[in-house]
Amino acid sequence: MKTSRYKKVRRLSDLEKGYVAGIIDGEGTVTLTVKQKGGSRHLAVTISGTELTLLEYLIKVIGAGRIANKKVYKDHHTPSYAYSIHCRQALNLLEQITPYLKTYKQKRSALALKYYIKVTPRNGRYSPEIERKKELFVERFFSIIP
Repeated sequence: MKTSRYKKVRRLSDLEKGYVAGIIDGEGTVTLTVKQKGGSRHLAVTISGTELTLLEYLIKVIGAGRIANKKVYKDHHTPSYAYSIHCRQALNLLEQITPYLKTYKQKRSALALKYYIKVTPRNGRYSPEIERKKELFVERFFSIIP
C-alpha cells in the first residue's frame, strides 16, 4: 500500500483555530502564487516574521507546511523567516480557520474553498474551459483587496 508523502493538517482546537487565524490576519497572506516559471497559480498561506519560535509553533500546531530563511541583505537587518503551506494542505487549513478570519483574507479564503478544487485539476492538465474558469477565479481572487 502506497502512503502519501504529504503531511496532513492537524484537526485544530477552537482556540488554535482562532490563534492561527489571528496570526494570518495580522502577519500572513492568503494568495495564489506561481511555484515554477510559466506554471499556473497555486493556493498559498504564508506568514513572514523575525520570530522563528512563533513559526515553529505553527508547524507543530498545524502539522504541515515549511519554514524558509529569507535573505538578509544588510548586516543590521534582523534575520527573518517565512512559513508557507500550499495547495490542498492550505485548503484544509482554511477550512478550519476561515470563520475566525476578520480581514479581507476571510473573503479570499471563502472564495478559494468554494472554487479552487473546481478550477485546479490534480493532474495539471487544463482543458480550455477549465483554463478560462481558472483565469476568472484568479481575477476575482485578486480583486479582493484590503
